[in-house]
Amino acid sequence: MCSFKRKNLNKHKGGKRVKTTVSKQGKRGKVISWGFLSPSLLGVLLFFVLPFFVVIYYSMVDNPINNQFVFFENFVRVFNNMAFKQAAYNTFRFSLVAVPLAVLLSLLLAMMLDSKIPFRSQFRTFFLSPMMVPIASVVLIWQVLFHYNGIVNDALSILGTGKTDWLKSAHAQIVIVILFLWKNLGYNMILFMAALSSIPKDILDVAVLESASARQIFWHIKVRYISSTILFVTIMSLINSFKVFREIYLLTGNYPYDTIYMMQHFMNNAFTQLDYQKLSAAAIMMSIVMVIIIGILFLVENYFGKDMEE
Repeated sequence: MCSFKRKNLNKHKGGKRVKTTVSKQGKRGKVISWGFLSPSLLGVLLFFVLPFFVVIYYSMVDNPINNQFVFFENFVRVFNNMAFKQAAYNTFRFSLVAVPLAVLLSLLLAMMLDSKIPFRSQFRTFFLSPMMVPIASVVLIWQVLFHYNGIVNDALSILGTGKTDWLKSAHAQIVIVILFLWKNLGYNMILFMAALSSIPKDILDVAVLESASARQIFWHIKVRYISSTILFVTIMSLINSFKVFREIYLLTGNYPYDTIYMMQHFMNNAFTQLDYQKLSAAAIMMSIVMVIIIGILFLVENYFGKDMEE
């Protein structure tokens, strides 16, 4: 009887010892994990989180020297600024035209290449080539094409049309839309091609056997399955449309024609003037608008794609 109790006691002590060892190893693993994560977390805190709160602080003070809180006065001042209104209107109009075109045209190209047309690889290379061209070279090409004495005007003059100074006229935004599409269609097309190839083939075969039309297959099967990719491409195109300042700046400088004066121009000019309050308030207002738009896109995608996830 005593030996039986002794054995049970030893087993109990052995179990406690194993549990203690496991718990120590778990704690040691957590410490090691946090040690590996700490440089990344420190970088995120230092370069993303801290500047975010600094921007909020600057947007609510009169200037960085006095540091007097004025709360929403900077936002009111920016909202009533005519240059801000012009930049916001141009950016909104550009995104409203360029983003849907970028999504629809890239989806159309992906559908064409997915249908096994001749010279697929050549077409794919052609649309991906803009991603390999430096932006300075792209801008140089566009200046040659759309200059007052450029190739486009020479071609139009043959047709009997008068010359147009494209980058200094009401047509300037059309030039930027074409440049935006030429630069982004290839990347979006590859994303859509990957999404289309992941659709289960048996579902498409069943739809064909059930005499579904090509239009029905596209809207009720393909669009449903690639809804998450459509959301991603739309968000990326929207973000890129807000970053088109780089191309416009290289083409026209700090103060371009009115129709292509974008939000980035407004904020860049505020930065060069060291008007941090105006810059911070405009950045926060633009980020709020972006969050609202992206939230709406997520709701739409969730509505159309929820049955596919189930």
